Amino acid sequence: MKFLNKLHNRRQPAGLEWVILKRLPKWLLAGTVIPLMMSVLVRWLPMQGSATEIAKHQTGIDILAIAIGVTAWTAVFTIAIGCVIVVVMKGPAYVADAYKLRDAERPSSRRDND
Repeated sequence: MKFLNKLHNRRQPAGLEWVILKRLPKWLLAGTVIPLMMSVLVRWLPMQGSATEIAKHQTGIDILAIAIGVTAWTAVFTIAIGCVIVVVMKGPAYVADAYKLRDAERPSSRRDND
């Protein structure tokens, strides 16, 4: 006996999930490079002020860049999980084995304690 019986010709057409999955690497790259460039630019562009003010500003930009990068990676990963779930759900349909109920045709009059 087969465990699951596959329904033939019961597959949903591909939709927006594949378009999004194909764009995710670009979004991941942009979400990584843009914050990285912020951190690099703050060091290359000359600033005025004391050394402690400059270091404080650079540290603040670094923290902001890390926060933006982690948020972008988390968002891309979450969207990828959602797209994979949709792809799996749109996959081939299966029929499980039938489960016979005890009183499917006529309900019993007494109440079972199980």
